[in-house]
Amino acid sequence: MRYIPTTENIERDILENMGLDNFDDLIKIVPDKLRSRLDVGIGKPLSEMELLNLSNSIAETNQSAFEKINFIGGGVYDHFIPAAVNFISSRSEFYTAYTPYQAEVSQGTLQAMYEFQTLICELSGMDASNASLYDGASAVAEACSMALAISRKKKIILSSLLTPQYQDVIKTYMANRGVELLYIPDNNGKTDIDWISSNLEDAACVIIQSPNYYGQLEDWSLFKEKMINSKALLIAVSNPLDLSIIKSPGECGADIYAGEGQSLGNAMAYGGPYLGLIATKTKYVRKMPGRIIGKTTDIEGKEGFVLTLQTREQHIRRENATSNICTNQGLLALRATIYLSLMGKVKYPELAELCTYKAHYTADKISQIPGFSVQFGNEFLKEFVIKCPSSAKEIIRMGEEKGFFLSSLAGDQTDRLLLIAVTEKRTKDEIDMLIDFLSDPVTN
Repeated sequence: MRYIPTTENIERDILENMGLDNFDDLIKIVPDKLRSRLDVGIGKPLSEMELLNLSNSIAETNQSAFEKINFIGGGVYDHFIPAAVNFISSRSEFYTAYTPYQAEVSQGTLQAMYEFQTLICELSGMDASNASLYDGASAVAEACSMALAISRKKKIILSSLLTPQYQDVIKTYMANRGVELLYIPDNNGKTDIDWISSNLEDAACVIIQSPNYYGQLEDWSLFKEKMINSKALLIAVSNPLDLSIIKSPGECGADIYAGEGQSLGNAMAYGGPYLGLIATKTKYVRKMPGRIIGKTTDIEGKEGFVLTLQTREQHIRRENATSNICTNQGLLALRATIYLSLMGKVKYPELAELCTYKAHYTADKISQIPGFSVQFGNEFLKEFVIKCPSSAKEIIRMGEEKGFFLSSLAGDQTDRLLLIAVTEKRTKDEIDMLIDFLSDPVTN
């Protein structure tokens, strides 16, 4: 009875002891219209061996990024993960660590989270970071909630070039909160900065991503200048690797930083779990969701780490909570800490520069192929948009047959745009193979 905890006889005994005749009596409190009468497709019971065989057969239908040359981006990137990250994070004291409720027995976990916060603050240029969130999308949505609480306004302005998944999660978060969402139109691949000035009234925040979904760099400082007479907060969204070679959100005057930490030593993992990053200025720290780790000294003068701020509803009154966020992605945040510590302040920017160099080499070569062109200019780092002479979906299909993973641009009605990302893992030979594939007359 490994998978089914009760037999039919036990179920009958339970119902009899409760004074009930059948299971329907047990759930009669649930309105009939809400009860599912459909066959959920689970099928007949299976033995352990049969279940393992079925699971393996399903898993074999997946395609690993190692099987083909991956040029897919859009928020999740195929970066190299040093073996040390896997080795250190796999130590039992790390991967079994749970929520650090008791500081006296959780010093290792708390110190790791404190170091993580410090690293995120250095990258973002912000004063304080929390101990991580679920993923980049939830981090951006939580940043919106922060802005609503701080400003007490009910309007969120977001760039239409924010990663589509982030937009979807914001919509979900705000669906029943009476919040108005306004989208800034794009202007040739960048957010239309001139649109801002006349739409700031009663705005809680403005969300700008750089590089944006098209890969183009935006200037947060210019948007902040447009917001100088407004109480709206500027939320800067960015990948942490990109922050190592561009001006940080803090330097550009942003009030909140949010981003996705998957590229910090964490696998693509078929879409998750990932690592949400959020940081802010000191004056807003009490509105930041999740947990904040602080360093202090005990009565004997010894260094110690504590949960300084815990502002979720589990710890304080629900009406005063910043969020119902349940916990932090502790193990993934630890991996990010190990990864950044290994890379260091010199090699991490060099990695970003290498990705940028390879991406520009790729874009330049593709633009020389008849019928192909780089969209929106060359102000990009590791990701860019290509216009194709024929169906992008068909090129993606043929590319998969030839050993490439490619992706189209979300929302493209023309079926002519590819979104291409190039990381340090892509060798010159692999890039040249992609160029040869796209140059083939069959592809065109």
